[in-house]
Amino acid sequence: MEFQDVVLRRRMVRDFSSQPVRRELIDQLVFNATRRPSGGFSQGSAFVVLTEPGVRRMFWETTSGPEWRGESESEPLTRAPVVILPLANKQAYLDRYALPDKAHTPLSSQDHWPAPYWDIDTGFGVMLILLTAVDLGLGALLFAIFQGEAELLRTLGVPAGYRAIGAIAVGHPTPGRRSVPELPTGRRPLDEVVRWERW
Repeated sequence: MEFQDVVLRRRMVRDFSSQPVRRELIDQLVFNATRRPSGGFSQGSAFVVLTEPGVRRMFWETTSGPEWRGESESEPLTRAPVVILPLANKQAYLDRYALPDKAHTPLSSQDHWPAPYWDIDTGFGVMLILLTAVDLGLGALLFAIFQGEAELLRTLGVPAGYRAIGAIAVGHPTPGRRSVPELPTGRRPLDEVVRWERW
C-alpha cells in the first residue's frame, strides 16, 4: 500500500472478529515500533504482546469493570486476538542524560524536560503500530487503561520503572464495521488546524 493511502485509511477500529493474527504480522507490528525516534537514543520504551487467550482474559479482568470481564460477544473490542502494551521508562531517559556525553545538559533531572519525551517516543512507536496495522490489512485501537495498571504490570512481570501509556487492541476488523467520528461535524477543516507563519 502507498504510504499516503496508509495514512488516509488509518482509523481507530473497535470491532474485531476472533480470527487469529498470524505471528509474522505481529512480528512486523512490533519490529516497526522499534524504529521510533528516541531522545538521546535513550530507548526507554518496551512492548508487551498478549496473544494467549488466558492472558488476554486476565488483561480485561484486571483493567475493566464487570461489564467487560473476560471475552464477551457483546463487547467486540475484547475479541481482539492481540493486545499490545506500550511501556515508557522515564528513568532510562534521566540515566542516559546523566552520562558524560550528555552531562552538559540539565536533563538528568525530570524538572528540566520541556515535555515527557519517554511518553512521546513511546507514542511514536504506537503510531507506527497503528500505521503498520493498516498496511497489513488489520485494525487497531489505542485505548487508555483506567484501572488495575499496577496489578497488571506486576502480574506480567514488568520491571519497575515502566508504565503503560495505554494499550493497543489489534485484529481483523469485523467486515463492514468501522469507527465513525464521535461528532457529527467530523474532522476540523485543514485551515482551522494548520496556520502559516503565525496564528
